[in-house]
Amino acid sequence: MDVTESVDLGPLTLEIVHPPSADELIEEEAFEREEFLPYWAELWPSAVALARAVARRDVRGLAVVELGCGLGLPSIAAALGGARVLATDWSPDALVYAERNARANGAALQTLRVAWAGPAALVARGPFELVLAADVLYERRNAEQLLALLPQLAPEVLLADPGRPALRAFLDAAAAFWQLEALPAPELPRGAVHRLTRRIG
Repeated sequence: MDVTESVDLGPLTLEIVHPPSADELIEEEAFEREEFLPYWAELWPSAVALARAVARRDVRGLAVVELGCGLGLPSIAAALGGARVLATDWSPDALVYAERNARANGAALQTLRVAWAGPAALVARGPFELVLAADVLYERRNAEQLLALLPQLAPEVLLADPGRPALRAFLDAAAAFWQLEALPAPELPRGAVHRLTRRIG
């Protein structure tokens, strides 16, 4: 039976539904093929931190895309703030829950299944004005794919990370093309919400 959690974002409170246990969703075949784990099924502190950062911003009218949306919390916060939101994930189950949570909270958003290694369909939906991503740097290969993808999407990125090992390599490489700012987030004692803005020229 699914679990419902109330998330206080300051100006609004959202009800987020998710499976009771991510471990029960692990499929050995999918893991062996692509090292796929159901990270999407948990309500991570990074998603809460990012959603709160979004809720504090004026996003009215912005074209926003979330990468690895999972349960959809930051996307929903952006949509309720007046943004036009595309929530993406490579798990179809995640998109089902993101859509369900959006409906339950009165938010309108679109979804798209996409893998970063083949992002043509996502890039074609752009350009966007803001990219959202919460806790997506599980491995170094994720950092490399993200570095290649972000410049194709938007001039600004909000990326919440709890301090995973791949983050430092990502930020070091990103600094050549993006201005970096770390926004403190109490939900992430060893991490932050990182704001990336594309360098001009």
